[in-house]
Amino acid sequence: MSLEILTDSRVRSVPWRDLTRLTRLEILKEIILPLPWLGLSLVLALWRLYPLALTASFVFFLAGLRQVHNAFHGALGVSRTACDSLLFVLSVLMLGSMHVVQFHHLRHHRHCMDDEDMEAMSARMSAWKAILLGPLFPLNLHRTALQRARPSQFRWIRAELLANLAWVLIVFAILDLPALHYHVVAMAAGQCLTAFFCVWTVHHDCDRSRFIARTLRRPWMNPLTLHMFYHVEHHLFPQVPTCHLPELARRLDRSAPELQQMSVF
Repeated sequence: MSLEILTDSRVRSVPWRDLTRLTRLEILKEIILPLPWLGLSLVLALWRLYPLALTASFVFFLAGLRQVHNAFHGALGVSRTACDSLLFVLSVLMLGSMHVVQFHHLRHHRHCMDDEDMEAMSARMSAWKAILLGPLFPLNLHRTALQRARPSQFRWIRAELLANLAWVLIVFAILDLPALHYHVVAMAAGQCLTAFFCVWTVHHDCDRSRFIARTLRRPWMNPLTLHMFYHVEHHLFPQVPTCHLPELARRLDRSAPELQQMSVF
């Protein structure tokens, strides 16, 4: 990926390797991050407090995305086998193959915003078209990955899709638990909104050379979004775990402050 921003000496001089190291406590926090929100959403759904349950489900989905995002890049502080296993579990919990998402996300980093970047297809649309893309987006990603994935990737994808099929059949054909019915429907809705919330928000109106992604500098909003909108920082140094992106952003601001001008909000 020959991008102007990656060859900028000011960016290349930013120290970042120390930020890739996670303490044991940080690793533990990253691993369990989605679980309280999953539990809370199910309890609220059990009590039929669906508006509150949807809020908890949204945070669970966001935390799950943060977790798989780090796993894609080996930035969770655990082994590759552990990362693959985590992707498998979250595939079932989030209703879709996370190895499919990994396949496209790593291509997204290599071909950011060019014609080979299928993940960024919605970023080249208007906001309302990105929303309408909805269910077609994950379906297109899955179909393409099944056609192009390496044998080792294909085996993970097949296993995750079969596990998803079994999970949905168990939930709706065997278990009479409305909270689980709610969870599956909520995750399906989340998958249909990924084209807008996960891609369009951080890449719309960006270019293929310097301003490849957007970022966020509102101190009160970044914790609410689990630091997932430090996106240009992630593209520049994808090995840095999400929990260390605020420090990376501070270092980049001192070297290349103009990168802040493309804001998510």
